[in-house]
Amino acid sequence: MDINALFTDEGLRAFTATVRDQHVRDAQQYGQIADIVRSRLQQTPIDGDRWMAKRLRAWKVARQLKAMQKASTEAAAKAEALYATYVNEVLELPQRRAVAEAKRLERKQGRQAAVGAAVAGSLNRTVTALNTPQEQPGGPVPQARPAEFVAPESPFGQWPMAAGGERPTSTINDYFAKGEGQ
Repeated sequence: MDINALFTDEGLRAFTATVRDQHVRDAQQYGQIADIVRSRLQQTPIDGDRWMAKRLRAWKVARQLKAMQKASTEAAAKAEALYATYVNEVLELPQRRAVAEAKRLERKQGRQAAVGAAVAGSLNRTVTALNTPQEQPGGPVPQARPAEFVAPESPFGQWPMAAGGERPTSTINDYFAKGEGQ
C-alpha cells in the first residue's frame, strides 16, 4: 500500500471503504457464529449440569462473540468517521478559512464605513454650527450669583456669614491663639 495515497481524497476513500467492508463482513460472521454456538451449546449437556446450566454456559460463550460483533460494527463506523473527519478537517479547511476571512473583511469594512459616516456627520454638524451666525441677546450679562451676596468693597462679602460671626476673618492669625513667648 502506498502511504502517500492515503493523503489524497480518492486514496483515503478507497482505504476506508475497504476497511469498512471488511469489518461489516466480520461483524456478520461473528453474529452468525454466535447464534450457532449458542444453539449448539444449549443442546449439548455436560455431565453434572443442573437444569439451567446449559443455557447459562451457552449465553456466556455467545456473549463474547456478540462483543466481537459489536466491536466490528463500531470499527466499520469508525472507518466512515475517519473519512468524514479527514474531509472536514483537511480537504475542506482551506475553503472554510477563505469564507471566514471574506466575512471578517466584510465586517471590518462595514465597521470602517460606519466610523467614517459617524466622523463625517460629526464634522458636518461642527461646520454647520460654526458657520451659522448665532444671535446674542442684548442687554446686561446675567450674573451667576444673586446680588445680595456680592459686596464690591470686601472680597469676604461674597460668602454668607457663618452663624454667630460678626465679621469675616481678615488674616490666618485670627484662627490660632497667640501663645506666650512667641
